[in-house]
Amino acid sequence: MRRTIFDLEVLRTFATGMELGNFARAADRLGRSTSAVSAQLKKLEEQAGTPIFRKAGRGLALTDAGETMLAYARRLLELNDEAAAAVQSIELEGWVRLGLQEDFGETLLPDVLGRFARAHPKVRIEARVVRNVELIERVTTGKLDLALAWSDGTLTPHFEKIADVPMRWIGPAEGGIGWTRGSGEPVPLASLEAPCLLRAAATKALDAAGIPWRLSFVSPSLGGLWAATAAGLGITIRTPIGLPRKVRPLIAREAGLPELPSLGLVLHRAEADPLPATARLASIVLQSVREAVTDAVPQPIQIAADAYA
Repeated sequence: MRRTIFDLEVLRTFATGMELGNFARAADRLGRSTSAVSAQLKKLEEQAGTPIFRKAGRGLALTDAGETMLAYARRLLELNDEAAAAVQSIELEGWVRLGLQEDFGETLLPDVLGRFARAHPKVRIEARVVRNVELIERVTTGKLDLALAWSDGTLTPHFEKIADVPMRWIGPAEGGIGWTRGSGEPVPLASLEAPCLLRAAATKALDAAGIPWRLSFVSPSLGGLWAATAAGLGITIRTPIGLPRKVRPLIAREAGLPELPSLGLVLHRAEADPLPATARLASIVLQSVREAVTDAVPQPIQIAADAYA
């Protein structure tokens, strides 16, 4: 049986296109023509020996084999990049201070720290999981080197917008939400303590729709918020990223709730030209976050017209 050896550059094009939801944008990012990208995707399907994409409405979606291929592509590229960084920056040393929102503390942080530590064991990382206001304050005063935060419109001198992530009403995974639009009762809201960007968005949307609400549960931590929501004490609002199994996103229209806007996700840097260790950690954070957003918020795939010609 002939051994299949996948081309890493082809896998990078595939993973980048899935991350961006558009292979034309992937071509721009990677410095390739759309015809070159189309040729690479054909090559990937030939190497896989099975269809990677299927038609879905006006766009394309991954087949089961495509989903499997994407997972392995990410792992292969991650290992390749770790090896390159470890060999080329073997003496990288120093101290990096990273801050991030609770939404990413359990899902993103272990992956980021593990990947970085394997490649750069001599670099020490101080990670702080805190609320948005404190993240912004700490990065602007130099107490953090990097801060992954939701955007409230505050612009720091050195920031990079990563994505717009849709907000969702969240209810318990089991059972109903204990409220209906025609009941005449106010919506029971479970929320983090103020100030909270998502709580403000929820109350603004409800007020605009003329739906009364009440705070049924207030928590200082995300763990407490998940417990209250899972127990049916109230409906909350978060993004689809990092949701535990005990809660689920609600379809606003079916639940009688107003649609919600998206929330910007931003990586703030304390310095325009950070030290090599900080720059490397920022690169890993950006890659991991983009993958998390892609997994949580699938985008319609736009592909070059001649991809399967």
